[in-house]
Amino acid sequence: MATMPVRGITPGKTSSPADVVVRNAKVHTGDPARPAASAVAITDGVITAVGHDAEILPLVGVGTRVIDAQGRRVIPGLNDSHLHVIRGGLNYVLELRWDGVPSLKIGLDMLREQVARTPRGQWVRVVGGFTKEQFVEKRLPTVRELNAAAPETPVFILNLYQSAILNRAAVKAAGFTKDTPNPPGGQIVRGRDGEPTGMLLAAPGALILYSTLAAAPTLPEDEKAASTRHYLRELNRFGLTSAIDAAGGFQNFPDNYGTVMELAEKKELTVRIAYHLFPQVGGQEIDDLKRWIGMIRPGEGDAFLRLNGAGENLTWSAADFENFAEPRPELGAGYEAEFEAAVRLLRENGWGFRLHATYDETIQRDLAVFERLAAEGLFGSDASWLFDHAETMSPESIERVAALGGSVSVQNRMSFQGEAFVSRYGTHAAETAPPVRGLLARGVTVGAGTDATRVSSYNPWVALHWLVTRKTLGGTTLSSLANVVDRETALEMYTHAGARLTGEADVKGILREGYYGDLSILSDDFFAVDAEDIPHIESLLTVVDGRVVYAAGEYEGLDEQLPAVTPEWSPVAHFGGYHATSAPSKGGAAQARLIAEAAADSELQRQWREARTGSPVPVIEASAFETHAH
Repeated sequence: MATMPVRGITPGKTSSPADVVVRNAKVHTGDPARPAASAVAITDGVITAVGHDAEILPLVGVGTRVIDAQGRRVIPGLNDSHLHVIRGGLNYVLELRWDGVPSLKIGLDMLREQVARTPRGQWVRVVGGFTKEQFVEKRLPTVRELNAAAPETPVFILNLYQSAILNRAAVKAAGFTKDTPNPPGGQIVRGRDGEPTGMLLAAPGALILYSTLAAAPTLPEDEKAASTRHYLRELNRFGLTSAIDAAGGFQNFPDNYGTVMELAEKKELTVRIAYHLFPQVGGQEIDDLKRWIGMIRPGEGDAFLRLNGAGENLTWSAADFENFAEPRPELGAGYEAEFEAAVRLLRENGWGFRLHATYDETIQRDLAVFERLAAEGLFGSDASWLFDHAETMSPESIERVAALGGSVSVQNRMSFQGEAFVSRYGTHAAETAPPVRGLLARGVTVGAGTDATRVSSYNPWVALHWLVTRKTLGGTTLSSLANVVDRETALEMYTHAGARLTGEADVKGILREGYYGDLSILSDDFFAVDAEDIPHIESLLTVVDGRVVYAAGEYEGLDEQLPAVTPEWSPVAHFGGYHATSAPSKGGAAQARLIAEAAADSELQRQWREARTGSPVPVIEASAFETHAH
């Protein structure tokens, strides 16, 4: 293996040389007993020493790979506690990502270029990870723009879990006609002639968005493993070394888990995955849970792939939705009986679970079920169950969660939907959405994540920026300083807290002897950079299990080689994944010019509309389909 030459270090004759030594670093260990160091040694995938360079030097042998961090910040590997990593990997190479793209003009340019290379029968799809608020134009593309960019190639644009925009070719490919009925919880927007316009609305349920996307072509089975490996490499790019897969719609077990199982057997996973199982069909949830309980148990697997429990839905009747452009959904009056049966089944068989619960009204009803079962001794202090999202969780519910020994996983969905939330619920409610400080003050374990890829971006640094600033991608500050967390706490939520959610707190999330050898060398110091630069941090070198799984900059070429991205026309082969831009403090004339051009285009469009209609048009135009009423 290639390694970086380091002057002044002569391999010794130690009887137990380390496999890897990272030295000359500003190490944030996350270990209260030894919070800082300058070197880390890893042997057989496990950390064997943490300390000063001089302390670690005796562990350098002839075969030791010595990596000079050159004074950069080193942190434990990041752990996204709510990521749809399995589903995301199966489709990654088919998706055009607008994550991080600063203007709609750039996004549409990318789309037109991709349309030109996409073969007949395939779709161009932008599947989440962006918001109109990140664009300088502050708007989404129109159906007309998509039709002009792609007269014959189907184009599908997913806007959070609120809506989707389809061009004429995609409407036809998806099979929508004048006679297609609206599905439950969804709306097909129709023109004056009754024909679908290309707008799909979650009203409030996202099933219409899921099912339409499911109509698009998928990868052949033999190409899904390569797609997943490239997606994991993309996550490694940002220092991610672990993730808790939250399952999700259209992710069946065991069918859709075969790819990660295959990669685990071949030792080709570069992100440790603890996964959940999500009943897919309403009416047979209990049967599915019984079947899975007979097949597998939580904790089974290995350090790279293991079952963590059920969820994030247990029964469809108990699921609320996070579409803040719509009123809060009223759940059925009698869902508790079926829900209680599912929870009882899991607890009696030693299974943990996670629950999608956006609203406190849902959380309180769920807690009442848990408290009844706790009276029978079915809830202990094993921290094996948690609520996801919890944007409007009340202080009363926090107390009840703490009393039952539960945990919470929060995501930065407000980075992408904060403006919509404020518009519906007001600035006061947004200040504690979700109530991270209140949960931490009560001693509740709070893991952090993204909910990528169909809502937020998978970039963990965007989520960390939100945790320490509570700012949206559109620049709106959602709370006072009293409701943000400091950087050390935010990083702990993204490392060791996630390990506690999977029962791995004694082996993962801290740089300490005996823990997994997972770490990253950062491009910029998270603890020192301006807050607005945080979303632009990347890893220069990521280590998982003592293996260099990602390397860039001066470390380029030290990582494991992946096969080329296929198919050749894949958007990832040409654009990559997350769209990196210069950090604000570093400026960038080219970036500023592109944004200025997009702003000029937007202003010309506004002037044209004013001239055509004869009346003033607001500079920032709200999306009609995000604010519609029923």
